[in-house]
Amino acid sequence: MPIITDPWFYLLAVPALLITGISKGGFASGGGNLAVPAMALLVPAPQAAAITLPVLCAMDLAGLRAWWGRWSGREMRAILPGGLLGILLGAFAFGFMSNNNIKLMVGAISLAFIARGLWVARHGPPEPAAPNAVKGGFWGMVSGFTSTLAHAGGPPMAMYLYPLRLPRAQLSATTVVFFGVVNYVKLVPYAALGQLSATNLLTSLLLLPLAPVGVRLGVWLQGRVSDKVFYRVIYVLLGVTGAKLVMEGLGW
Repeated sequence: MPIITDPWFYLLAVPALLITGISKGGFASGGGNLAVPAMALLVPAPQAAAITLPVLCAMDLAGLRAWWGRWSGREMRAILPGGLLGILLGAFAFGFMSNNNIKLMVGAISLAFIARGLWVARHGPPEPAAPNAVKGGFWGMVSGFTSTLAHAGGPPMAMYLYPLRLPRAQLSATTVVFFGVVNYVKLVPYAALGQLSATNLLTSLLLLPLAPVGVRLGVWLQGRVSDKVFYRVIYVLLGVTGAKLVMEGLGW
């Protein structure tokens, strides 16, 4: 079949992409790391990333429209060049990493994201950090690299942006615009590596209507619902999928 027909795949993919769209809309903007880990439980991780990318690009259009002009220009100048370099490095690594290696990486990033969130919840956020172009470039590169391999660029970017304590709207806008640019640039290496096959694209097309629904939900939830409730759901789901991916990546 030229399209994935397994109902279990869609049972995981639909809520995961809705959650991603909510995050793209700027609500709890670190929560969009669930789509690939969830799909990778049933299809190879590189295929999960390829199916997700066109949907992310559609979400980015709505996200960019909602947050246009509200980002931090200073931080974009620091993180975006590094992000583009990370995409290049990730494209080279894509052809050399096995499915199990990528599963292990995605699972480890998911668990690291949870560990950081629990640390902050227990000890409180660190003191506000000063902007640093070198650190921004480094974490932008790491984010571009992990985003290219598995759309898992959120945690590395959070390592730099969150300690700056930017205003909430500015943080959301900076994150949305950065990953919007990164995702559209990623289409080039994905196409060159043969990841945009007919099966993957048709499956993406079937999931595409979730893009505007999720983003609009994210924009609507801003200021109406506490991020804490959303993050608790994300942590549980990421914990389960992350642990399973790590075990599969290790061959257990």
